[in-house]
Amino acid sequence: MTEKADFNAEEWSTLVEAPALVALRVIAAERGGTLRETLSLGRAYSEARRGHEGDLLEAIVSSAPQIDPARLKDPQAVTEQADRALREAIALLERKATPEEVDAYRRFVLAVADTVAHAHREGGFLGIGGKEVSEHEQAVLDDVAALLGRQGE
Repeated sequence: MTEKADFNAEEWSTLVEAPALVALRVIAAERGGTLRETLSLGRAYSEARRGHEGDLLEAIVSSAPQIDPARLKDPQAVTEQADRALREAIALLERKATPEEVDAYRRFVLAVADTVAHAHREGGFLGIGGKEVSEHEQAVLDDVAALLGRQGE
């Protein structure tokens, strides 16, 4: 079983920040709904804590990400940082964690991205019509799934 102590401070920061950066990437994909999408991020973390996916994931979701807003001035910066952090996090886990822990982390990141994408209907009028997930958000979900090696989920 892998623990927080198995990672140095920089590695731990990467593991904690990657899911939040992915969520921010989904939020930045489409204008509107930012408040709902941000609140859904907290809900996704709460659900992961209740999901009992293991001690490592519980420690990760219990640690608050420390993301400097100055690093995220434009959507392209969010995309680049989210993708880099996610690749680094998966590589770290593949080196240090069990396959089950790596898979739990992958599922958690996908759940966070999906929850945020579904938090706000895109388009429509006064909540009528519209899409649950915009084309831009779906593209981000597809990119995240590909980065995680989980196409088609």
